Amino acid sequence: MSLFRELHERLLRQGPGSDAATRRALGLVRGLPPKPRILDVGCGSGAQTIVLAESTGGEIVAVDLDQRFLDKLMDRASSAGVAAQITAIKGSMFEMDFAEGSFDLIWSEGAIYIAGFAAGLSTWRRFLKNGGWIVVSELTWLAEERPAPAVEYWARNYPAMRSVERNRKIVAEAGYDDVETVVLPAEDWWSNYYGPAEARVAELRSKYANDRGILAELDEIQREYDLFRLHSDSYGYVFYVMRRPAV
Repeated sequence: MSLFRELHERLLRQGPGSDAATRRALGLVRGLPPKPRILDVGCGSGAQTIVLAESTGGEIVAVDLDQRFLDKLMDRASSAGVAAQITAIKGSMFEMDFAEGSFDLIWSEGAIYIAGFAAGLSTWRRFLKNGGWIVVSELTWLAEERPAPAVEYWARNYPAMRSVERNRKIVAEAGYDDVETVVLPAEDWWSNYYGPAEARVAELRSKYANDRGILAELDEIQREYDLFRLHSDSYGYVFYVMRRPAV
């Protein structure tokens, strides 16, 4: 088992977020049909998938590479009474072969970085109906003046991070309009992701106390948490809400 999976498999979320933030971003989407068809890309264990099902009454196709996360999603969906609305598919976001114009809404929280922000928006566009919406969250620089430790860390770990302004240009270049943004509050990082993850890191340090390689990996993971504690005003996750023109 990879260290990433071992760290994340017990967490309710595999990245920053909250039900409230999902609902806030969804509230910017206009004109969905009564029971929209939704694609959730990189769904993980599906916290946002449940919210989408409850909030829209729609039919959701949830895609992730990890079957364990999908199993957790369906367990949670069953408990929430929305399992009949969700189809979980084990697969890669690079190999999706849905028909063109299949979905009213595409959703992806904290996962489009895997495909690349520009590449994901361009590639997934064909799956949207004309006038359909896509909502993604992306790690983004929020300040013009950026602290050197954060710049150095993210230059190594996510060099593709850009500003809101630059991402807006990418959205336009990919053929979308009506773009709006929602910045996740720092609390959504700590309560639902970094806080539980730090506790898990401590457990793994104890488990692998004699493995220098894994301890070094855990040090790097902890560095991410410590940096955000100091510099959360300079970067964060941003929801980008956009529409494929109706034509």
